[in-house]
Amino acid sequence: MEKKLNKLFCECIKDFNLIGIDILNDKKYGKINISISKRNNKRYGCCKQENPDKNFKTTIKNGMKRIIRYEKFELHNIEISPWVMQLEDDIIKNTIIHELIHCLPYCNNHGEIFKKYAKIFNEKFEYDISRVGNKKKDFEKSNIEFNENENYKYRIICKKCGQEFFRQRLNKDFLRKYRCGKCGGKFSIL
Repeated sequence: MEKKLNKLFCECIKDFNLIGIDILNDKKYGKINISISKRNNKRYGCCKQENPDKNFKTTIKNGMKRIIRYEKFELHNIEISPWVMQLEDDIIKNTIIHELIHCLPYCNNHGEIFKKYAKIFNEKFEYDISRVGNKKKDFEKSNIEFNENENYKYRIICKKCGQEFFRQRLNKDFLRKYRCGKCGGKFSIL
């Protein structure tokens, strides 16, 4: 699996070079390490950033609080979940590109600059980079059976639109505090 990940990582680096970004330039973007996550997470991947560049520090006032945020880091550790490595190569490359975009300055969130780069890759190379993935669709595309509720205790359904999702744990005030992200409806637990 590690060999496949490194091969696809090199292909993604070539795509970055084709749009004029030398993402492996340590001085400009920081050092990038990529590996398969040790844990089997629900998420596709993550980019853990270390050693913030003090020149890219911004301070945001929030009432009486001051929040310090760094926009560039010297080290990026990208982890791809093991279950993603079972999927089609283009889905894995989508995940790698998504995490590599987070390595660019001012892209450590899913804000406007992240969306700009995602749009460039989607248009130029026909990727499907988005903020979140669709596991069911990706498993179907890879011809793998998808069983989402396999390891979960709770099945939650929106009373208004019928959207369904699963949880291992629930906050005791879940039904009171949370509403559906699609329609704003209330949830019921099955």
